[in-house]
Amino acid sequence: MAVTSGAIKGVSVLIPAHNEADWLPACLSALCASEPVAGPVEVIVIANGCSDNTAEIAAKSTLDFEARGWVLNVIELTQGSKLGAWNAGEGAAGGEVLVYLDADVRVSPPLLRQLAEALGKDAPRYASGLPKVTTSGNWVTRHYTRFWQTTAFMTHGVPGFGIFAMNRAGRARWGDWPDIISDDTFARLNFTPDERIAVPATYDWPMIEGYVPLVRVRRRQDVGVAEVTQLFPDLMRNDDSHDQMRPFWRRAVADPLGALVFLAVRLAIHAPVFRSSNRWVRGR
Repeated sequence: MAVTSGAIKGVSVLIPAHNEADWLPACLSALCASEPVAGPVEVIVIANGCSDNTAEIAAKSTLDFEARGWVLNVIELTQGSKLGAWNAGEGAAGGEVLVYLDADVRVSPPLLRQLAEALGKDAPRYASGLPKVTTSGNWVTRHYTRFWQTTAFMTHGVPGFGIFAMNRAGRARWGDWPDIISDDTFARLNFTPDERIAVPATYDWPMIEGYVPLVRVRRRQDVGVAEVTQLFPDLMRNDDSHDQMRPFWRRAVADPLGALVFLAVRLAIHAPVFRSSNRWVRGR
């Protein structure tokens, strides 16, 4: 089902949640603490294929959102599919601005307002905030994360992982979400660099903890990007230019330990032991 323009003004926040009982309360609490947004705001939690009490936990926040004049709806799906969750959430959404938020992300108070303001125009636009990658202290994850944040993906353009948003004119560029792994890559590359807007507000995004989970999830992400490249080659013209990127060796000299850990993870990604037929590897 394609999402068309002409919807009511306002913002719809879509949160797919597959067994996210441990993460969802903090996500919703941070969202509810957002600065005021012009026009109506609705939050739609799509509990997809859950075997825990994710839907029940989401529903408990209904009154908190009502207290500030916002609406919280919970949709329950039997199938655990993030793309199916996006499609179902969009089918129920009425906002002119669509915000796609992962259940383990915590937005800063200004982020939702800034996204809404950036996308309040007729031309197709995409936007995201400034990611603050968090770790819980695992040695490998900490050093990997520090070096990963010097890569071109993190230093150029609008990465858009964890949360991204677009207006209806932008979302009209495709119909249903395709059955792919890297939905955020697909969404981002449907917009040219000039159509992607980076707002200054931050959000907290937790890095996968531990060497083995990190390798498995990073491998899945590589496979997801390769899948988009293969299935939608025309979109790759919208990727960011990395001509000004500092060479690897310079970054390695500045952070030799981080570079070593980063390389250890990258090399392990190609090891047969980490290959899996499961397209939806979770690190937690």
